[in-house]
Amino acid sequence: MPDSLATCDLCDVHKNDSSGAFRVLPPVFRDYGAALRFSGPVEMVKCFEDNSLVKAAVDSPGLVDSPDGPIGKVLVVDGGGSLRRALLGGNLGAAAARNGWAGVVVDGCVRDVGELAEFEIGIRALASMPLPTEKRNTGQADVAVQIQGVWVRPGDWLYADEDGMVVSSRKLD
Repeated sequence: MPDSLATCDLCDVHKNDSSGAFRVLPPVFRDYGAALRFSGPVEMVKCFEDNSLVKAAVDSPGLVDSPDGPIGKVLVVDGGGSLRRALLGGNLGAAAARNGWAGVVVDGCVRDVGELAEFEIGIRALASMPLPTEKRNTGQADVAVQIQGVWVRPGDWLYADEDGMVVSSRKLD
């Protein structure tokens, strides 16, 4: 993510946006991946204590074609804020990095924190929890969700850096 797209700069430019096109996620997420700065178009998964759809997403190509060449997408996982099960661990983090995802944001927990820190991908979550999910093949993909009270929709753009995360209904220049 270029310095010109730092979240503080984006907030300075869009601070008076009342349309809802520009949104700021609350500062409750921790960094777990090696990339502290990442951005890209959003793909969504909504699941609760079942990471079957997270696995399907990170096993798929994380790159999308653009006029500027391939760019990595950001997977946003609405885990309902659960702190009881980890929705992403070392194996799925490795798959996301291998398949070109720019980042994964989990409104829930991750595990295998030492492994996740080695992957050149942005990973944000509420906390770490060693307990894995159960596989029930439940959840939804490509739906609008509220992450910590902020609407995030498929196709939005997410920008993350050391100061936080913002979401826009369009790519920002």
